[in-house]
Formats: sequence, structure tokens, C-alpha cells
Amino acid sequence: MRATKGAARNKAKKRLFHAAKGFVGGRRRLLKSAKETLVRAGMFAFRDRRAKKREFRKLFIIRVTAAAEMRGLRYSRLIHGLKLASVGLDRKSLSELAIHEPATFDLVVNLAKSHLEKHDAVVAERQKAKSA
Repeated sequence: MRATKGAARNKAKKRLFHAAKGFVGGRRRLLKSAKETLVRAGMFAFRDRRAKKREFRKLFIIRVTAAAEMRGLRYSRLIHGLKLASVGLDRKSLSELAIHEPATFDLVVNLAKSHLEKHDAVVAERQKAKSA
């Protein structure tokens, strides 16, 4: 007698159709269409999880840029100043500070400015020494 895979196959199909819930027409009811659609959906999900991270980083940078420019500092200079000051805040944290804690963000900007001024003075002095 031939052994079939009955119960296991039915369970696999049931799992697949459950995952295809919400799809339209044959994409929900037909095995082959449902499988193809689920593979495609998985590819889009994988791609868009990464795209989401990029989009949010862009948003954070836009917010920090606006807040920094309101305080008279370009975004790139702010980030450079924070690196000089060894401040480990990421863009998301800076964005949240700019929105919800403007006073704290002011302190962060002033810290970056002071380190930038020191750095600029050292660079200017090196330039003088080189040209002399």
C-alpha cells in the first residue's frame, strides 16, 4: 500500500492558506497562486523593513537639521561638533530632544559649538604655521 502524506500535507496547506488570509480571489483560495503570492509578499516585507530604516533616518536628519538651523548651526557642523565632543547621541535621540526637550537640545548645540570653536582655532593655527 502506498503511504501518503495526508495529515502533514493538509496541515501545511492550512498554514499556507491561513497566511494568505486577506488576499483577493484565487490568491487566497488556490494553492499555487497563494504560494506565489506569499513568496512575493515575503520579498516585499524583507525589502521594506530595510527601506523603513532608511526613511526614518531621513526623517530624523530633516528634523535635526531644522532644529539646528534655528539655533544658527548647520547639520553637518552639529554632527561634527558632537563627534569632537565625544557625544554618542544618534539621530533619533537628537530628533526626539529637538522636539520634546528644546532646552536640552540647546545645551547639546552649545556643547557642539564650543568644541567646534576649539577645533577651528587649532586648524587655523596649523594653517598659519604651515604658511609661515
